[in-house]
Amino acid sequence: MISSSIYAKDVVSTYPKAIQTALEYLKANDFTKMETGVYEIQGKDIYAQVMDCVTKPVEEGKPEVHEKYVDVQFVASGKEKLGFTPDTGKYEVAERFDERDLIFYKSVEDEGYLEARPGSYNIFFPGDVHKPGLISGESMTIRKVVVKVSVALL
Repeated sequence: MISSSIYAKDVVSTYPKAIQTALEYLKANDFTKMETGVYEIQGKDIYAQVMDCVTKPVEEGKPEVHEKYVDVQFVASGKEKLGFTPDTGKYEVAERFDERDLIFYKSVEDEGYLEARPGSYNIFFPGDVHKPGLISGESMTIRKVVVKVSVALL
């Protein structure tokens, strides 16, 4: 997992090229003025999902992982809390959606939390369980972008 801001001093050049492409896309667009939906960056290898969601209590969040894509999660407006923990391989699957590369776990252990504000990004690799969209302070609608990067590009 990597957590930083698009406003941070340039360390992006040390990331794999596909992650650099995702972050350059995030820097180049004003997502508060874009329609929600899916935007191809490099076909199905790198694409962005622009969404609005209402943050929810921690106990209502679902821990999730992906096998084929890295998530580059970016907050364009509002703020959210995100849970995270390593995938130990011991967690029980609650739901699995192979066509969406999405696995929800019933529960996880040793979860840490961070707060995402406008401009911040969090990169979750297949070994990173994450629980996005949680309340930070009070529930609110946030504008969020998730850039999906195929692990085949890394």
